[in-house]
Amino acid sequence: MKICILGLGYIGLPTAAMFATHGHKIIGVDVNENIVDTINLAKIHIEEPFLDILVQGAVRSGNLIARTTPEEADVFIIAVPTPITENKKADMRYVISAAESIVPFLKEGNMVVLESTSPPGTVEKIIIPILKKCALEMGTQLFVAYSPERVLPGRILIELVENNRIIGGVNRKSAELVRDLYKTFVRGEIFFTDPATAETTKLIENTFRDVNIAFANELAIICENLGINVWEVIELANKHPRVNVHQPGPGVGGHCIAVDPWFLVEAQPELTTLIRTSRNINDSMPLYVYNKINSLLSIDTTREKKVITVLGLTYKPNVDDIRESPVIELINLLEKNKDYEIRILDPHIRECKYLYNNPEHAFADSDLVVLAVNHDVFKNLDYDKIYAQMGSKNILDLRNALDKGKMVKFGFNYSCLGWGTKSLSANNCTTH
Repeated sequence: MKICILGLGYIGLPTAAMFATHGHKIIGVDVNENIVDTINLAKIHIEEPFLDILVQGAVRSGNLIARTTPEEADVFIIAVPTPITENKKADMRYVISAAESIVPFLKEGNMVVLESTSPPGTVEKIIIPILKKCALEMGTQLFVAYSPERVLPGRILIELVENNRIIGGVNRKSAELVRDLYKTFVRGEIFFTDPATAETTKLIENTFRDVNIAFANELAIICENLGINVWEVIELANKHPRVNVHQPGPGVGGHCIAVDPWFLVEAQPELTTLIRTSRNINDSMPLYVYNKINSLLSIDTTREKKVITVLGLTYKPNVDDIRESPVIELINLLEKNKDYEIRILDPHIRECKYLYNNPEHAFADSDLVVLAVNHDVFKNLDYDKIYAQMGSKNILDLRNALDKGKMVKFGFNYSCLGWGTKSLSANNCTTH
């Protein structure tokens, strides 16, 4: 088939490359000309394992071409962003624009699939009214469905193939046709439902994780006050066969977990007390970490301007995705304090304010190292050398990623999020 995919970001481009390398002709559409030019050169603009190889093969075979505008096709897949506004509402401008842009090209027998994460009722209230402008009958002449992605950055190509998939068709025929399309490469099970159920299912998958992480973050604060080690508490609790507590951290990022719960809150504001509270807890963690940093650095009064070296800016380890990263909010708080000089070290980021490419410069005379993202590369740093380079010898580990015994042996004043200062178990946690 000829497939037109609108949006060539973290989901659209891997999906386009996957279809293209399985024999379909793909027109990838993005409003960003730099992205279009990069893809047509058989290169990629995002970091994802093996995606460069897949795109290179797809482009060179002639099966993947990028454009800034759509054209006639058999299938139209909308995979554009659905960000959140400042007042925590779904910004559907990109979805609306994408749907409107394909109307002139629709013909009988076409399929239209929305993949973008969307509030409940998006297909019924937004997509179908726009598509009806083409005068084709939904479900008999034009086949429409919602089929959300369910992949993890860093494993996108694997999970596109292996994960189960939900298809919410406007009718059975639409669902069956879209199923046959995705069976091109999907090996997981494919389940049918209606669009609103599929939309809501996608949201609650990420909301479940957000609520669980909020519980873990609240536990971290409780354990600090109790003087015990939250990481050991969670590890031991998870040995119960029906308990699976997630891990705490400086907040929650990414385009899904940090955003999707607000779509449910928007849809049912009076009935989402737990969801809203969980979001607020997770959003408050950068401020909690900021106050912890202030407390650590107030001990050392020998220097007026204190240097803080932050390890990692992305929202999760070993990717280049900074969308909704809580570390960015932490940086925003730190830069408002004129007593702090900020340095960021992140090998996955090409450009950002305060970014240092040279580790020696990033650590020179630093008063505090904050391990904010547990990229694999940070575990293998020469911390003995870092100790010698630093001014004050403080480390704040927000991910429980470093070995406390080794850090103390090097001479660091080591702190970890969720470890109470009175903790008796901190030195013999079964994890470290």
